[in-house]
Amino acid sequence: MALPQVVSRDEWVAARKELLVEEKALTRARDALSTKRRELPMVEVEKVYAFEDPEGMVSLLDLFDGRRQLIVSHFMFDPSWDDGCPSCTAGADESSAGLLEHLHVRDTTLVYVSRAPLAKIEDYKARKGWTFPWYSSFGSDFNYDFHVTLDESVTPLEYNYRTRVEHEEAGTAYYLEGDQPMEEPGLSCFLRDGDRVFHTYSMYARGAESLGGSYYFLDLTALGRQEEWEEPKGRTDDARAAQPDFSS
Repeated sequence: MALPQVVSRDEWVAARKELLVEEKALTRARDALSTKRRELPMVEVEKVYAFEDPEGMVSLLDLFDGRRQLIVSHFMFDPSWDDGCPSCTAGADESSAGLLEHLHVRDTTLVYVSRAPLAKIEDYKARKGWTFPWYSSFGSDFNYDFHVTLDESVTPLEYNYRTRVEHEEAGTAYYLEGDQPMEEPGLSCFLRDGDRVFHTYSMYARGAESLGGSYYFLDLTALGRQEEWEEPKGRTDDARAAQPDFSS
């Protein structure tokens, strides 16, 4: 097994300082990128979508559970499968009660949505011991419209904002390989203004593996971390100090 080079403490500190410069540059670049994400325009969701949970049928607005923001994790679970996607499962394993509570304090709800029927979702959820909200979009256009179920017979093929031709030109056509309908991973963010729902952001493919902490989820949303240092100003009436304080 190849191990790191063994050096003196002084040599290690010198190398660590060099890396620290790059780490700080990345932090500043990530903050700037998050600002641009919050400055994105948004699109009103006028189409009616139906979801199912153990209590019955609900709407997209219901998924907010009264909060201003909604994050939907598109969990890959084809109706013909008995088990959910292993990679999606690994990510869902990290959705702790603490994470959900932290997001709730920042007026944000995180839910999972899959195309599998509710009975299969509930069975898999019970086997995994999960308690987070997980809805079925079975029979709805939701997965197709947000490009996490790909089926050219339903909607033009697009994944990660590229058509088939664009994927071929970019060398990423492997995303579209396989039999249709095809499940793909993704995450979408929505903002509520009264009873009006707006789509603010969606991400696909690489990038989602960096999620897990509350801040990284909040960085994807239009309201952000809701802290005093963030731009643009005025997104929240009760901005917090720049520290991970999630007390209600």
